[in-house]
Amino acid sequence: MRASNPAEARVIALIEPAAEELGYRIVRVRLMGNRRKTLQIMAERQSDGLLDADDCGRLSRAANELLEPIEYETLEVSSPGIDRPLMRLEDFARFAGHEAKLETVAMIEGRKRFKGAIAGVDGDEIRLTLPEGDEVRFKLSALADARLVLTDRLIEEDLRRAKAAAEQDEKKRKLQ
Repeated sequence: MRASNPAEARVIALIEPAAEELGYRIVRVRLMGNRRKTLQIMAERQSDGLLDADDCGRLSRAANELLEPIEYETLEVSSPGIDRPLMRLEDFARFAGHEAKLETVAMIEGRKRFKGAIAGVDGDEIRLTLPEGDEVRFKLSALADARLVLTDRLIEEDLRRAKAAAEQDEKKRKLQ
């Protein structure tokens, strides 16, 4: 799901080792447009899941050096945001208890769209508790799209995480 076609998968293969070395996790890559292609790289810091403007610049410079074989006109490096896409099993485990919207590739129980609380991950299956209390299980490969739903709780947790990261950055600055 992090890539939707072979060109995007190739971008991930090219940049992921360098991104990891710099302390970033590639969340998703999209190559969009026909005539004027835009390459969008969504990433986050491995340490705290955030990505600021300095991080975007650092990752953009590193990626630009590695992406010569890929045709694109514009490179966008961004954070996944609060209502982020869920691309890996680890994402579902990390955000267990939060609400998510999922869309499947094929019909499951007569529908393709599901919304509910992430109940967790068992092996290679994602568990989602629907509002009526039923639990549905999905393989990651069965999903066409998945993202968090913006809720007050999610915003509060994101603000706490950002505050803790800012405090860490301030401590580092004082030590220098």
